[in-house]
Amino acid sequence: MKDLIIFSKEDVFCPVAYSLKAMEGKWKMPILWVLSQNGTLRFNELKKSIEGITNMMLTSSLKELESDGIINRVQYNEIPPHVDYSLSEIGKKLLPVLDELAKWGTELMQRKLDL
Repeated sequence: MKDLIIFSKEDVFCPVAYSLKAMEGKWKMPILWVLSQNGTLRFNELKKSIEGITNMMLTSSLKELESDGIINRVQYNEIPPHVDYSLSEIGKKLLPVLDELAKWGTELMQRKLDL
């Protein structure tokens, strides 16, 4: 009998677990998808682009994504002050993954429609 492979999201040496932990939460993937489709956006533009997200959830998700180096946050000390968000270089490496996820989702939807 084959030994079962055990998965733990807490395994800091597993690249898959580490990646999933960085992406966990309801709003991170939608934020990344919107940034991948629109480029650099301000907070209010992001909020308007993600239906149902609250200011608090957007703020906390952006802080976590910035802390993990997945997005860039640039603050302009002008009048009025504003902040721009964009994908970082490591965040841009997610674009092929998001493209594949979209292809997979299209196929999954089509299969559902064909049933």
